[in-house]
Amino acid sequence: MSRMRLTQQEADPIGGLTAAPIVPIGAVIAFAASVVLTIAHWDEVGAPIAAALGIAFVAAAGVTASLSASPQFAPFTADRLWVIVALAVGGAIAEYISTIGANRYLYDDYGPAVVGLLILSVAPFCTWISLVLAGVLAAAVLSILVVGSAAATMTTVPLVSLFAVSSAAVLSLSAAAAGYSYAIVDETLAWQRDANRAALRRDAELREGIARSVQQSRISVLGREVLPFLAGVMTADRITVADADRARELAEALRRALKEGIESTWLDDLAATVRASRSIPVVVVDPDAAARDLDDDQRSALTALISWLGDGRRSSAIRIALAADTHGRRISVVADAGAEPPARRDLDRFAAVARAVSMRAEVDITGENVSVELSHVLE
Repeated sequence: MSRMRLTQQEADPIGGLTAAPIVPIGAVIAFAASVVLTIAHWDEVGAPIAAALGIAFVAAAGVTASLSASPQFAPFTADRLWVIVALAVGGAIAEYISTIGANRYLYDDYGPAVVGLLILSVAPFCTWISLVLAGVLAAAVLSILVVGSAAATMTTVPLVSLFAVSSAAVLSLSAAAAGYSYAIVDETLAWQRDANRAALRRDAELREGIARSVQQSRISVLGREVLPFLAGVMTADRITVADADRARELAEALRRALKEGIESTWLDDLAATVRASRSIPVVVVDPDAAARDLDDDQRSALTALISWLGDGRRSSAIRIALAADTHGRRISVVADAGAEPPARRDLDRFAAVARAVSMRAEVDITGENVSVELSHVLE
């Protein structure tokens, strides 16, 4: 995907989750600013109902932003940004109506600051282009309000200065949001490139290890059973039915050893690592090798979930089942609860990461186990 179309949430789903608490903080500050500034210039308010409506619009924009950025509703989409900006601009328009004909100054109007602050708050979830566009369009609307209120403001100030005052806050905050989005995505992609190079080197080493493992398995079967059998057959006077059956059994054993080594996937390697390092039984059921169809981001999301559940305090055993059909891949992760079972809030965050990388996710917690159902639809 082009860098211009990437957001921090898409480039780094975990980072997007950690940025989610910023949005409610920005929403609270925006709401507080609308209330404080409305009270500060209450003597200019001629329509109290419009003033209250403006504050309500700001509150609605803040609530929408907070819910849109929460893990339960991930991923954050572009249309949510436009809803938030529309509500915030609606608050600015209502404030303008409440003071129309009596507004002496523009610097005490909360509209530009509130719009810019909300745009800045959702920067981790939007592309830098959409943030710039949202700021420019919002500034254009606010500038139109300046034309209508110019007669009621300080007449000695040039109209250009009024435009600058009305748009400076929203444009500067939008520029800061766009700069943050561009910079964080650029840094994340650079880090991912380095990580991918390291992963390729590790994958080459892993493949060599698998090849050695396959060879050792074949040698083990050969040395322990096949060679003695062949030696016995070569010295026998005739081949019996039992010898033929035994030959088929050994051939099947060799085939299984070869197949298990070749068809081993990254998920099998991950399960083996968790078993060895955490001493937790991890079973992978993947008859169709569906794990290979997951892309790098989806593999990272599943790896993070399994590694987190692999803590002995959270789980005593983990079973991972993958099923493939013509529509996509279904992944079921079931963990037997340990001494300190995972909280649903924590699992919801992993589900949000999965949704951010184009996977559907459902979480279910009972008294005995934890179940996470993931599905990936093939395009």
